[in-house]
Amino acid sequence: MSLMNRDIKKIAIVRLSALGDIVNSAFVLQFIKKNYPNATITWIVEESFSSVLQDANYLDNIKTVNLKKFKKEKSFKLLKEEYRSLKKIADFDIVIDMQGLIKSALVSKILGTNRHGFDKNSTRESLASLFYNTTTAISYETNVIVRNAQLVSDALKIEITTKMIEKKEAIFQITKSFELSQKKNILLVIGASWASKCYPKEKFAQLCNELKEQCYIIWGSEKERQDAEWISQHSEYAKLAPKLSLNELISFISHMDLLIGNDTGPTHMAWAQNIASITLLGPTTERMIGKTPFNIGIKSPSSVNLLKINKNDFSIKEIEVKEIVDKAKELLNGI
Repeated sequence: MSLMNRDIKKIAIVRLSALGDIVNSAFVLQFIKKNYPNATITWIVEESFSSVLQDANYLDNIKTVNLKKFKKEKSFKLLKEEYRSLKKIADFDIVIDMQGLIKSALVSKILGTNRHGFDKNSTRESLASLFYNTTTAISYETNVIVRNAQLVSDALKIEITTKMIEKKEAIFQITKSFELSQKKNILLVIGASWASKCYPKEKFAQLCNELKEQCYIIWGSEKERQDAEWISQHSEYAKLAPKLSLNELISFISHMDLLIGNDTGPTHMAWAQNIASITLLGPTTERMIGKTPFNIGIKSPSSVNLLKINKNDFSIKEIEVKEIVDKAKELLNGI
């Protein structure tokens, strides 16, 4: 089924999880609205990640699902409830599956008859492509920002170039102000979903001591808070950030001169908000980060198989502090 552009009035985006992936997908909203100013855009997302989209510019509606709860409890009653809830809003002119997994493809099928996603050679779960009417062919190894731009460009017949992405508006609204240091303000993201993604706390402390600027450390878990306190005790330039909600975190990041962090959701928010950043990469690659002259990655010496990530690759600790300091100063001097 194909529609003329003028017939597209209701657009659904399916990107259920996770935090960093949602952040790296939400930039498309501004380009969709520029080309379809009268269309309403609804984002379907896992309930646990929905708050990050509450302050997204150009997004009209958020529809939450709780497939994780179904997976945990294995309750078919919950699954029926989710199906009925999705079916109630299933009148979209086009559904764009930005996740490319079987579960997101199934959600897309419930939502509408005109569905677009990645083709069978462009995603880890090739069976997902069977649920789409039209597809995008792009290597899985391609940078995720480029992949997302191409997917939406193909689906809606619009242009989203690399230059346009580099000049994008901030993705999220700034909803809170913070009083910060008169020095350069640097945010450190020390946590991540895997231990092997985490740069050593000892090296973060050394980094603060060599930069000699005001370094704030964000934390979520108790382990992160303890590590943040340890770093602050070993550097007069390090300070714990206040406890922040996800929305407050976006605003806090938006006040920074530079963010340095592990490959995790909050680090990706710097790129989203057009804040300079350095992403430290061990078992992952630059494929997952937004890259601009002000948003760069520093990769450890290890090689990475994108189809089978080695969570026991702790090579991130081999990244030299001096390399980070030199890149940080370059970015700060360019601001």
